[in-house]
Amino acid sequence: MENLALTFSSGWASGINAYLVVLVLGVADRVGTFADIPDALGDWPVLAAAGFLYAMEFVADKIPYIDSTWDAVSTAIRPTAGAVIGVLMAGDASSLDQAVLGVVGGTSALLAHLTKASSRLAINTSPEPASNILASVAEDVAVLGVVALAVQHPEVAAVIAAVLLIAGLVLVALVASLVRRGWRRWKGHDRRATA
Repeated sequence: MENLALTFSSGWASGINAYLVVLVLGVADRVGTFADIPDALGDWPVLAAAGFLYAMEFVADKIPYIDSTWDAVSTAIRPTAGAVIGVLMAGDASSLDQAVLGVVGGTSALLAHLTKASSRLAINTSPEPASNILASVAEDVAVLGVVALAVQHPEVAAVIAAVLLIAGLVLVALVASLVRRGWRRWKGHDRRATA
């Protein structure tokens, strides 16, 4: 259970960009002596696959509407990656620890993924592509920063990931509320126009 903070942080980050998380953790395992990072993430085939998939996501995530299609496909991938990383973090611990860390990693990844996918759908309504590119770059920087910090200071990274997760969920709730309110006004206006 000592890996709970690292699992939560990497789970949150996996919900945003799972391939970058695997890449950062794998490289950290290769170049450093971090006992908390599973050795499986530092294997060359894993690093190669994560690097290739991250490159694909890097491009797809910058193109409006393609990013939302990529997010739809990733709905199964990102939470699963967060859960698998959590189970790997448990190592040879009891099956209860593996289950807890798997649930923490998967749940934080799912919530972060839903936040990302929802906010990117909202951003896609903007007619210019710059906001999409800026959002994607900001997400990559946040993932890289949180995971790199989590390797050295997992508790600090977990607090930052929790704040980002809560802020994202609040933002999505506010945007959804505004959209619903605007839709109701528009429908009311439309009824009055036909009457």
